[in-house]
Amino acid sequence: MQRKSAGKGKTLPAHSPGAFFSTHPSRADTFTESVIREMTRLALNHNAINLAQGFPDFPCPMELKAAACEAVKDDINQYAITWGAKDLREALAKRVKKFNGMDFNPETEITVTCGSTEAMMASMLAIIQPGDEVVVPEPFYENYGPDAQISGAAPRFVPLADDFSIDEEAWKAAFTKKTRAIIINTPNNPTGKVFTKKELSFIADLCIDHNTVAITDEIYEHIVYDGHKHISIGSLPGMEDRTITIGSFSKTYSVTGWRVGYALADTALTDRIRKIHDFLTVGAPAPLQRACVAALELPESYYKGLAVEYDRKRQILYKGLKKVGFACDLPEGAYYIFTDISSFGMSDTAFARHLVETAGVAAVPGSSFYHTGGETKLRFTFSKKDETLIEACRRLETIDGSRA
Repeated sequence: MQRKSAGKGKTLPAHSPGAFFSTHPSRADTFTESVIREMTRLALNHNAINLAQGFPDFPCPMELKAAACEAVKDDINQYAITWGAKDLREALAKRVKKFNGMDFNPETEITVTCGSTEAMMASMLAIIQPGDEVVVPEPFYENYGPDAQISGAAPRFVPLADDFSIDEEAWKAAFTKKTRAIIINTPNNPTGKVFTKKELSFIADLCIDHNTVAITDEIYEHIVYDGHKHISIGSLPGMEDRTITIGSFSKTYSVTGWRVGYALADTALTDRIRKIHDFLTVGAPAPLQRACVAALELPESYYKGLAVEYDRKRQILYKGLKKVGFACDLPEGAYYIFTDISSFGMSDTAFARHLVETAGVAAVPGSSFYHTGGETKLRFTFSKKDETLIEACRRLETIDGSRA
């Protein structure tokens, strides 16, 4: 029998679900669902081109597909060891030493997770006590705020300047006696900023001075442009035992649906991360872990080609956005363009809905990347086929007359 909602002014029965939720608040009440995934659903409803969610619409390398199929055929279909298949951890240790300049023991310092999303959440839960503070540079990937709240921390948002540089005095002021961690994302989503060695050294000094852990999300590490270089803060002096480096196969190898990521940290931090990971997800998909070993065996030419491909896509979308009046700069890394929409005279959420419904192109409202603010921003991804981007730019030309 369906239960009818109580009308205005009526008291809900004590046994009703509404009464329970009104008297039993939850951490889930402090944040909303993902705006990015919401925009994907809206794009599907309107048959729009999805430049909101950062996943490719082109295939991953054939070597990965073949390896995944072979793994299933070879009956690699049961649990892998909780913290990751041995061959994958060993392959990761070699790759990270070569590319990132960091040494990790695959037996005690590498944890394979269900994507970087779980790696971040497990890391937060592993080191945070309720009441601790976590410094979150703003704008930020939308998960970081809720991650801090779920772990019981109070996020302290510190803004990047308009050109995405660091205001050192503001950053110093963000660190207090309660600061337990800082979240760094380089190359950055949504801005495309690549943190320089000088900036990372400044952040490292803050972490050392305040006995703080740096949790660094580096999933776009191979997607950089114009001579910029990715640097892992964990490779800097004094950061070896106070950094959790998070990575993923999703973006580099175009397998966002595989959900295989990893957390790299010294033994003491890893011990805690593994306990949380074990009870969060048990482990990442075993056959896909085997396939990720094949990914790490791809030649260096693959990574160079990846950056070249994305650079071309970056230019296509950038030129299309500029043509119709979006204010934006070319990103230094990752595969997003963060635009200013002030000239269109609409809020970010209203304009994002307008684009989906009238032009058939989905983007992400900028306010989802801010604690407060962002109403004059939209984020577009260029992780799509050239023809998809060209068609999206053509569709965007239809909005020119909608400006206030």
